[in-house]
Amino acid sequence: MRKITCLLAATTALALSAPAFAGSPDGKLQVKVLATGVLPDGKIDKVKTDLIGLPAGSQTKANNNVVPTLAIEYYATPNVSVETICCFTQHHVSGDGPLDGARIVNHVLILPATVTLKYHLDAGPIKPYVGVGPAMFLIFGEKPGADAKALGASKVKMTNEVGVAVQGGVDVPVNDTGMGVTLDAKKYWMGTTAKFYTAGGVKALETKHKLDPWVLSAGVYFRF
Repeated sequence: MRKITCLLAATTALALSAPAFAGSPDGKLQVKVLATGVLPDGKIDKVKTDLIGLPAGSQTKANNNVVPTLAIEYYATPNVSVETICCFTQHHVSGDGPLDGARIVNHVLILPATVTLKYHLDAGPIKPYVGVGPAMFLIFGEKPGADAKALGASKVKMTNEVGVAVQGGVDVPVNDTGMGVTLDAKKYWMGTTAKFYTAGGVKALETKHKLDPWVLSAGVYFRF
């Protein structure tokens, strides 16, 4: 929470103190610089292979993270736009239930490739919007956690998956040169499958997980 507060303060100060530039509140291109909280679920949805004998009721969870995000948006009309985001977020997966405290997967680096079609409502100076679109989570660098290694896992692979995101937010202009502050919330429906292998290449465990994160952002925008 402290990291979020500091990032929000910095981006708000930027919007209020930056000098005027050649922007336009009716421009076709909008760029957002954001502080983003990524709040995934990570619980086990289904056990497909289990050669190690997981205790009944075993569960997992993924930690939250705060990252900088860049969003680029193109306005096809004054009310309709297309937006894509760029960021990397890193997580680890730990045990829950009978596995509480166990380190399962470390260094899960995710690129949430997302494109949304947005509709902007006409509400005077405040510009609320809603959006929906496809997403694909590209996962890199995952490694077995200490407790997974102790059970013989030498390698773990998490699959890239396609899902959907819905969003809602508001843009608030702070001057007449295309600058403003913005709040955005996205909900993803997205899963992944984790496969754990022994040193001999045997797949000892395969579990399907719900990621389904909330992605909450705040920052500044510049419209050209």
